[in-house]
Amino acid sequence: MPNPVYTADRQIWRNGQLGEGPRLIPEETAIALTYNGGTYAVMMGTPQDLHDFAIGFSRSEGIVRSPDEIETLDIVELDNGIELRMWLKPSSAELVNERRRHIAGPTGCGICGVESIAEAVRPAAIVPKGRTFSPSEIMAAMASMTLLQQINIQTRAVHAAAFWTPAHGLVALREDVGRHNALDKLAGALAQAGTPVTEGMVLLTSRVSVEMVQKTAAIGAPLMVAVSAPTALAVRTAEAAGITLAAIARSDGFEIFTHPERIAVPQNPGVAEAIHVA
Repeated sequence: MPNPVYTADRQIWRNGQLGEGPRLIPEETAIALTYNGGTYAVMMGTPQDLHDFAIGFSRSEGIVRSPDEIETLDIVELDNGIELRMWLKPSSAELVNERRRHIAGPTGCGICGVESIAEAVRPAAIVPKGRTFSPSEIMAAMASMTLLQQINIQTRAVHAAAFWTPAHGLVALREDVGRHNALDKLAGALAQAGTPVTEGMVLLTSRVSVEMVQKTAAIGAPLMVAVSAPTALAVRTAEAAGITLAAIARSDGFEIFTHPERIAVPQNPGVAEAIHVA
């Protein structure tokens, strides 16, 4: 299996000086997901945690509802990529035969090759109410990610998706050059572990697009927190799905876009009116 990190030789031009030396960069590999002998999707991603990716992608796409519906899963290294070769139980096989498509997705593409606008903007699953969280818990959760992003520490070039609960802290973290892939890997890890997802929050190091909300809804998590801003469609989708969406999370706080009732923010009558940032 390819190493997820590659050492590249490079020349460096900075401050008027030419230098040289190695730099660690993330590997990017074509990953084909096949079901019952037919290709469903080809994604570009990081060759790590591929078992999690196969299961998480299958659940996010609605191909399976549980890892148990995948009878066998083989990771096959080819000359020019990796095949995640799955054989499904008969009921799931019928569904994938109806929906199979051949796509070549750019890095981390979440909805490449969908056949209609309705499919691209499909309603997300409705999440359970779950628990409430304090601002300090959200801040602690985001801070806990940094030291565990091993590939990003080396390369500064990959995304991470993680799951955190007040009882257990950071339960799982997955990385990939594609933000959608990282979230699918996380979904697979949580599904296999049987993690009670209503008790925690999904954490993202990326912006929040509609696909990220759809995948979080498929996981069933009631709260998602991201370091970057959401799109307008992501906000509308999170609102409809019952997800609390907090974004632009920094060391000094975050912004809540939907369902603020899950975040127990202390009431402060002296707070100034909101500042609108252009």
